Amino acid sequence: MSEHFDVVIIGSGAGGGTLAHALAPTGRRILILERGDFIRREKQNWDATEVWVKHRYRNSGNWTDTAGGEFLPKQHYYVGGNTKMYGAVLFRKRERDFAEVRHVDGCSEAWPISYADLEPYYTQAEHLYHVHGERKVDPLEPWTTGPLPYPAMSHEPRVEQLSADLASAGLHPFHLPLGIMIDEDDPVHSPCIRCDTCDGFPCLVYAKADAQVVCVEPALEYPNVTLRTNAYVARLDTTPDGRHVSEIVVERNGEHERYTADVVVVSAGAINSAALLLRSANQHHPDGLGNSSGVVGRHLMLHNNSALTAFSKFPNTTVFQKTLGVNDYYYGDGDWEFPLGAMQMLGRSDADTIRLNDPRGEAGDPEELGRHSLDFWITTEDIARWDNRVVAGPDGSIRLEYTPTNLEAHDRLIAKFKSLLETMQCREDVVFAQHYLGGRLGINGVAHQNGTVRFGHDPATSALDVNCRMHDVDNVYVVDSSFFVSSSAVNPTLTIVANALRVAEHLTSRLAGHDVSG
Repeated sequence: MSEHFDVVIIGSGAGGGTLAHALAPTGRRILILERGDFIRREKQNWDATEVWVKHRYRNSGNWTDTAGGEFLPKQHYYVGGNTKMYGAVLFRKRERDFAEVRHVDGCSEAWPISYADLEPYYTQAEHLYHVHGERKVDPLEPWTTGPLPYPAMSHEPRVEQLSADLASAGLHPFHLPLGIMIDEDDPVHSPCIRCDTCDGFPCLVYAKADAQVVCVEPALEYPNVTLRTNAYVARLDTTPDGRHVSEIVVERNGEHERYTADVVVVSAGAINSAALLLRSANQHHPDGLGNSSGVVGRHLMLHNNSALTAFSKFPNTTVFQKTLGVNDYYYGDGDWEFPLGAMQMLGRSDADTIRLNDPRGEAGDPEELGRHSLDFWITTEDIARWDNRVVAGPDGSIRLEYTPTNLEAHDRLIAKFKSLLETMQCREDVVFAQHYLGGRLGINGVAHQNGTVRFGHDPATSALDVNCRMHDVDNVYVVDSSFFVSSSAVNPTLTIVANALRVAEHLTSRLAGHDVSG
């Protein structure tokens, strides 16, 4: 027998967790199905060796690449999803990112909605996720209707010096928008203790604004919201006409469970959401659920990312380092006609992570380098390609067929970064942190995955409508980063959250029986 809910949400990360929080006050019966469990609170949460060397919290199992080689992705199945390990940088997309943008390897496509359509939800998202930052310093920040809810997280002295040095070179460094629950005016009572293990680590004191802390747990205070963990959704079955999902088939704790719902929301992450839809093929949907367009699983984007460790000419005593960003080269450097991308700081490398990334010791003594490290994240946009896709096996296996694009832009941005080393009072050499968040162009670095179930007006070229409902299946929505049609070059989380809030408004009307057609 199937248990019925008004809404079943598959996944509890930035999309699903936010949606559950937004719908909880409606009084509708809501079930959250999470493939993982709560991440265990233990001292290893803050142990770099456990996190980066032993991969203690990567629990997805191996995936395969185009050539059939196995790799362990930086994918985390826990309540809160990948936000449990994210760096909490919460950017709005640039206004121009919603339009067509020319790149060296082609054009990123225009979105079917504008920045203005999403702006009010960005504002709501910034409040929900406790964003600290400053307006009107980032030269490419889009227009906004209000200030950020919390002041910027302060720079520590070495980063303050770095900011001044970059400004002296004519750049516009700014405080990163961070979802951190910190009160620097009252540190005794501040949830955040400003530690050195935030970026890429689970927060042991629950001071990072991840989806579990700010959305799922508050939603569970409502009696109409239920969470079931260790629940792997094997497939979605449909009614005989194929127009509605009739049952959600779940494997949980060695047993099979079935659920029904008026509305089914898929939010398992762009890769796993696509895999679930592909696994759910049937006679009405032979190429995957809702895939008459053929786009489900296609157009996978991961960003071109590099983690770089530079070395200050004098010791760096910074503890919480990820507070500074530079976007001056986002749309180009004035010497090249195409966009480059974004630079931002990362959490500190210590001796253990330097040994991991420089195992031969070619850069020098790891202990000494750890005292001088300055760490940066370089991001350029990749283009949505038809051939970049997710392939799902009936046994739950996942293969990623992926070829990066815009590599020339990425190399140019790295070169631009290296040209600033003297200005930043750093040594001339850098270490590529291959094991941090995917390193340079690593296919296992899937933290910024998006684009696999794109939205749009035309059912022939998109799987979702502008409300993120499937064109082909009336009661299925997708609210993670699958809906993206371009990746831009900023972290995707705030856009996922803002869109989930937008879809929640639509679903609230639908559940109330209002006409939500179109």
